[in-house]
Amino acid sequence: MKVGIGLPGAIPGTAPDDLLEWARRADQGPFSTLSIIDRLAYDSYEPMVALGAIAAVTSRIRLMTGILLAPLRNAGMMAKQAATVDVLSGGRLTLGMAIGRRPDDYEASPAPFRNRGKRFDEQLAHMKRVWAGDVLSEGAYAVGPSPVQAGGPEILIGGSAPVALARVGRWADGYITGGGGDPERAKAGFEIAVASWKDNGRKGAPRFVAGLTFAIGEDALQRGRANQLHYYSWMGEAAEARAKAIPSTVAAVRDALSALEAIGVDEVVLGPAVADIDQLDRAAEIVA
Repeated sequence: MKVGIGLPGAIPGTAPDDLLEWARRADQGPFSTLSIIDRLAYDSYEPMVALGAIAAVTSRIRLMTGILLAPLRNAGMMAKQAATVDVLSGGRLTLGMAIGRRPDDYEASPAPFRNRGKRFDEQLAHMKRVWAGDVLSEGAYAVGPSPVQAGGPEILIGGSAPVALARVGRWADGYITGGGGDPERAKAGFEIAVASWKDNGRKGAPRFVAGLTFAIGEDALQRGRANQLHYYSWMGEAAEARAKAIPSTVAAVRDALSALEAIGVDEVVLGPAVADIDQLDRAAEIVA
């Protein structure tokens, strides 16, 4: 099982220099992937812009949106941005995408909230055409640049509802689940994704990627819990349960990784609950 690391891009107050240093050190470490999450109505970095900068200071590690709230965006521009990051990174981009559950992000865009699933399907079809080099209107040119990865960046679909996970078989290369680290919930979602994969006559199996939020050390745990409660405040009691579940010791993180590996996860992304650079170093010691 591969292990990646998240960027602290959605932890308020993370300085640009700290974000880039985190990326440089992750690139030099044992991690497979460097991931960034997406929110609009929050003090966070925009994922595609951030990954463009991070592509310039890394050379090995894969870059991932985990996840990008696709229906907030224009499909053609999103496809062009993704292709640009893919080219700048030498073909290292993975697009984790979903529709999201927070109305405030859509109000801030502004974009319709109610039909976001339908728009997401239309976006996926449109982006595939862009990356294939199709000319989309008479007398126009194809949208460039052409992505390094044939057919476009790897796509992972997130979500929990069966209608959302049915997109995995139609459009994606795999399934991505969030940072709560609940193996049974992750497994249930993946099983729906596998069924969609088979229903669409796909060969092999979808890739299975899971997130795991962590904060190693008592001080980091207390601050990490506060950060999680702030970020997930809209979830009420569920936010408290999520914050309490954060593993805070080396042994606890290893146990959580083992539990995810046992259900067949291909890659886990360790998401930092605090932005301290020592958290990356401690995670690297676990993975190495």
